[in-house]
Amino acid sequence: MILKPHPLSDTLPAAELEEDKKRCKRFGPCGVGFKALYLNSFFLDRRYYVPFTSVHRVYKRLAMSKGGFTGKGLFATIPYLVVEFDDGKEKQCNFKYEEQVDQLLTYLEKEHPEIKLVSAAAEKRLAERERKLAARSKPDISPQARKNIQSLQDAADYLNKKPELALELSQSARRKRSFLRSNPSYRWVALVITLMGVAALVYGIFLFIRHGGFAVYFTLFGLAAIFMFSGASVLPTARNNRAAVMDRARKAQQAMEGYISFYHDFPLPARYAHPIVLKRMQRAIEDGRAVWPADALDVVKQDLKALNSSVEVDQEEYDEVVAIKALFLNEDYQ
Repeated sequence: MILKPHPLSDTLPAAELEEDKKRCKRFGPCGVGFKALYLNSFFLDRRYYVPFTSVHRVYKRLAMSKGGFTGKGLFATIPYLVVEFDDGKEKQCNFKYEEQVDQLLTYLEKEHPEIKLVSAAAEKRLAERERKLAARSKPDISPQARKNIQSLQDAADYLNKKPELALELSQSARRKRSFLRSNPSYRWVALVITLMGVAALVYGIFLFIRHGGFAVYFTLFGLAAIFMFSGASVLPTARNNRAAVMDRARKAQQAMEGYISFYHDFPLPARYAHPIVLKRMQRAIEDGRAVWPADALDVVKQDLKALNSSVEVDQEEYDEVVAIKALFLNEDYQ
């Protein structure tokens, strides 16, 4: 290896490490091997590694407020991958694209189901939410309604066999929505911000060479990272232009359509085929608001239409809405 990754916990034999890193599946600056998780430093991709035997939790953390599904605002979020290992140790890895963190977590869930993918605080919050949902009073529903709930669960289980398809459907729809809703003038402002980041980086390097104060160039490097991450995500690139964004959304729907074509009488069209949509349809039937899947889908649409930036929801509800609302907005709820 040109640059051998540094262990943050237990070490792997040199031959195993070299082979594992070579074959690891890459997600942005990090990677998932057969034996270890490879993590980035501030400047170098996959600079460190932690064997899976030492990993306890891996989850996403976001800096700056989310733009959500509104498509408004200039700054993008700064996503991090957080890895907890050994006895309370933690490594936080910065990413340029939030979707890469989601893709890594989805892959990790499939390959290493023993690793927890939420923080300890989120785990407690989810358990409390599930307890409240289970304890809430529910109306008596008909045998047909119970049968329909089970059929929706079967469809969700089928989608969960290939979670990457639903993830790509959601991510491509969100990217499409954001691109269509963004103000073209933001791109010029983003260019200025990116250039400010480059200037801060160059000046920081200049001070470093001239042996300036550590605090000064450390601050400049930090500002450079913030400006460049925030501005670069808005600038048009090979993967962030109209043709690429539209093509990605189209291919995601085609891939999902091909997958559900093998499922007899799938209860959703490919454009809405997401486990969260099916989960919310189940809730609609459990609450007596619908009996048949088609009616439950209408209830889901009504609920999503009623949610906007002025409506306050809990974190779990917010995450669900962010994952699926763009699917419906792009199709005008048809």
